Order: sequence, then structure tokens, then C-alpha cells
Amino acid sequence: MEIIRTVDWMKQVSRASRAKEQVIGLVPTMGALHQGHFSLVGEARKHCSQVVASIFVNPTQFGPSEDLAKYPRPFEKDVAALESLGVDFLFAPSVQQMYPKGFSTYVSVEQLGDRLEGRSRPGHFRGVATVVLKLFEAVQPHLAFFGRKDAQQLAVIRRMVRDLEVDAQIVACPIIREPDGLALSSRNVYLNEQARAAATTLSGSLALLRAEIDNGERDIVRLLADWRAFLAANREVVLDYAEIVDAETFESVMNLRGTCYAVLAAKVGGTRLIDNALIEHSADRFIVTL
Repeated sequence: MEIIRTVDWMKQVSRASRAKEQVIGLVPTMGALHQGHFSLVGEARKHCSQVVASIFVNPTQFGPSEDLAKYPRPFEKDVAALESLGVDFLFAPSVQQMYPKGFSTYVSVEQLGDRLEGRSRPGHFRGVATVVLKLFEAVQPHLAFFGRKDAQQLAVIRRMVRDLEVDAQIVACPIIREPDGLALSSRNVYLNEQARAAATTLSGSLALLRAEIDNGERDIVRLLADWRAFLAANREVVLDYAEIVDAETFESVMNLRGTCYAVLAAKVGGTRLIDNALIEHSADRFIVTL
């Protein structure tokens, strides 16, 4: 596996690969890799002849009071893991490479990027959209692989790709969970034993929601009330939001229809975590996927 540190060299490698008609797959990460990231690499290996992973802790998507300074950066461990998985190239640029002196151009996905996570973390999706577009420009992937855990981020990136006519196909991959249901996240390392136990309340609440829908409940008001009450019963969980939204616009829905997400964000032991369930209407029934 070759480690590439500069945008120019990454572009040269990508142009050469495209000239050879290789199918380039990109797995963008901020490092601190876990099985969720590895599953993305596995999907990329299935569909692409060349896999590029990126590691870049993007400062523009962190707010002033967020965890940029302490975000885990086990780079050597990550390199070894990616190499063992058969990644061809690791793009690991510096902040100066991605945001050179005088940088002043950003990408904003309005409305969609202002809701929920965008409301709670102002500027977050502007930073996400900007860095992802820059990664796409450098790597020039045919396919880019993202996890469904960051559902709103996935929707923002899809909208950006569509609106700006970016030549890349976005592939959404399933959430990878621990045996007790906790969604894998690089921030899980911040959880102490008590908070780690409490964090399963998030996935537990989604399982409750799924059970109610499976049992025929369709009233959004009742579903939301029961879901939020389950979360509120655990004092370790400080809820930011729990909403059922349209999967494309992330606007709250009044009726279950089409494809929706049940999305939530909460602080557990001071660590902010997100999770979601995908709600799909198929024939005469709804299928809820955690």
C-alpha cells in the first residue's frame, strides 16, 4: 500500500488509474478505524479494481467547543489495518494540503444541511461537503463508500453530488453494531464503563420503535412519544433530538410513507452519539432496519 501525502500526487495516480480503465473506489475516513470502516473497505474491494482510503481529520467540520484536539489519531495502527485489508493507496494529506493559505471557498447544502445535525452543529455540514468535494477532486473515484450511521451526512453528500454533477456514485453501506446493539463509532472510545452501558439505550430505543411499527402502529405522535419516553427514562442519556424524517429532505413527516429515517442524537457521559433506523415501505408493510 502506497501512502500519498499531497493532492497533486493523488491526482496523478488517479489519472493514471483511470487511463488504465481501473474502477477506483474511495473510502473516506477520519481515522481511528473500526469494523464499520473495514466493512466499507470490504464493499469497495468487491466492486472496484483499485481501492483508495483516506485519513484526514477535517478541522472545518468541528465546532469551536467540539473534540478536534482530542479526536483519536492512531495513524500507524490504521495504516497496518488498511494494508492488511488490501487497500491500494492511502491518501493522508496534511491540513495545509487540503486548506492552503488563503483558502476561502466552501460548499453549503442549504436547508437539508441546516436541519437536525446542522442545527445542533452549525457549520458542520459545510465542512463535510467541502472536504468530501475536495477528496473527490483529488481521488476522482468512480464509487465512494459511506456508512448509513451518518444518515444525514449521506443525504447531504448525495445532494451535493447531484446538484454539482460530480462524477462519482455514492454507495451506502449498513450500520455495523456491537453484539449489544451499539453502533460502532470512533467516539465510543470516550465512553467509560457506565456510559458504555447507558449508550445501548440508543439502539434499544430504535428496537422498541421497530417493534411498535412491526406490530402495526402507524401514528407518528404515539411512536415519537413512546420512543422519546424510552430514551428519557435513562438519566445518563441527554437527548438532543429524536425525529422521524423524510430520507431525502430530512424534514419531519406527519405520516409514515415512502422511505424515512428515525434519527437521534444524544450525549451519553458527555460524549455525543448518533444513531438511526431506516424505515422503508414495501408492498403493504413497513421494514425497519437498524
